[in-house]
Amino acid sequence: MTELQSALLLRRQLAELNKNPVEGFSAGLIDDNDLYRWEVLIIGPPDTLYEGGVFKAHLTFPKDYPLRPPKMKFITEIWHPNVDKNGDVCISILHEPGEDKYGYEKPEERWLPIHTVETIMISVISMLADPNGDSPANVDAASCSVVQAAVQWCHLRSQQPLPPRFRKNGGKIEMENLKEKLPAV
Repeated sequence: MTELQSALLLRRQLAELNKNPVEGFSAGLIDDNDLYRWEVLIIGPPDTLYEGGVFKAHLTFPKDYPLRPPKMKFITEIWHPNVDKNGDVCISILHEPGEDKYGYEKPEERWLPIHTVETIMISVISMLADPNGDSPANVDAASCSVVQAAVQWCHLRSQQPLPPRFRKNGGKIEMENLKEKLPAV
């Protein structure tokens, strides 16, 4: 694929997203003269820890897109198992195509040239709703998420009082010491 073909494909995908917006995110160019750098705004999915949040991220496309995946980085700070402390998103769909040298991912789970900005963003929104704790990019966030999710799941199903160290904040359940694990702001 030539750089011109890549640019035309990106322009077409941007036009399609503007014509037929997808619920949960919006996308546009950071600079009107650069089709390879996009800004996206993601709305935190309902019934998640991210509900009601608006998260800014950047997508940076290689010149040979769609043969290789873009890189995605959250600009808004986010505490999530599949986002490293620098904001880089770590999900299979954004990993280079081919075999995983560590054996965690099947080739069909990784980047394929049929993916679009829309499929990427749907995967990221899905990641926010259902983190993958099996291969976290942020181990601290993964351990907090697992404990918090387990307590919330048990509490919702049993309707029993919360155990010590947990409290209800609106519709969410929080650990009292969760703030100690969060990065300093």
